[in-house]
Order: sequence, then structure tokens, then C-alpha cells
Amino acid sequence: MNKKLLKQVNWKKMNDLVPAIIQDANWSRVLMLGYMNKESLKRSLEEGKVWFYSRSKQRLWQKGEKSGNFLKVENIYLDCDKDTLLVKAVPQGPVCHTGKVDCFGIGKDEIVLEAFMDLFNVIEQRKKLMPQVSYTTSLFKEGLNKICTKIGEESGEVIKAATKETKQRLVSESVDLMYHLFVACVERGVGFSDLVGEINKRKK
Repeated sequence: MNKKLLKQVNWKKMNDLVPAIIQDANWSRVLMLGYMNKESLKRSLEEGKVWFYSRSKQRLWQKGEKSGNFLKVENIYLDCDKDTLLVKAVPQGPVCHTGKVDCFGIGKDEIVLEAFMDLFNVIEQRKKLMPQVSYTTSLFKEGLNKICTKIGEESGEVIKAATKETKQRLVSESVDLMYHLFVACVERGVGFSDLVGEINKRKK
């Protein structure tokens, strides 16, 4: 992690405090907002767990100090104006004091949707940029027939896992199949919103 942040932050702008947006490092969802001063940022960087400064209690506090639901720091970024921090962290339990996953009431459906959307977006970027060292790029280069062949292969793997193998194998093979389905959709110009729209039609 960048320990030079302490000197780069514009501490004077908000009386030695800066807002710190906490984002789930795995799911990319925003979990909460807190405030940091120099000491809380320093401890977060050194200890690998998120520390804040409480404006109401006027003291440092570590997220999870009572509940045990710590935030394990993965990385900390400073915005372009040098007055806001983005903390990517792995939550060790519910973040909100109410027991919810985050402080904004994002439901499980939205979280799952974000995961699929993120995967779809990555595939779209591969199609746009075509990086050389990428399996997805190789599929796009070989064309729709190759992609469809892989879908057929992965479908067979899903059936095999469902009937003869472990639950974890079924999970793994199902994700492989969804990934290749998404590649086919991107190749044909189908957007993620098209898929969501069709799903919503079938809920009625």
C-alpha cells in the first residue's frame, strides 16, 4: 500500500479530516462512509485494518472494535483533488451496526446483479481493447463458431457435475458456462440490460 498518502492528502481543506469511502474489494459495492485524520490513516496503512476518526466522540476508532467485524485493507487511493480517500477492503462480517451487509441498505439481489454485471463489463472491455494475453480475446478472434463450441462443451461439464460430481464442481462449471454465454452475447451485440430486461419479463 502507498504509505506516501499521508503527505499527499490535503489535510487543511477540511480541518485535518477527509472522507473515506469504503468499498468491498471483492464485490466493488460501497459499504460505508467514514472520516480519517492523519493518525487513523497511518494506522490503517500500518496495521491493515480500517481506522476512523469519530467526529462525535472525538477519538480514533477501529471498525469492528466491538463487533469483531473488521475491515481488512486491500488498498487505499486518493482522489484527484487530494481530499477524499477510497479504501478497498474485505469485510470480516456485516458492516452496518444494524447487522446489514452495508450502511446503504443494498439488498442481496443488487449485490448478485453487480457481480454478473462486472463480469459482463470485463468481457465487453476485452472485446473493445482485445489485449493480447487474454483467453477472452482468443475466443473473439476465433469467432462465434468457436464460442458456441465452448458453450456446448461447458454445458456437458455442467450436466456431468450435476449428476456425478461434487457441489463445488457444479458451482465451478456453472460459472464457466455463464462466462461463455456472456462472451457469445457480447459477440452478437447483446447488452447486459437486454438480459436483465428479459429476466424481468419472466418474473411477471
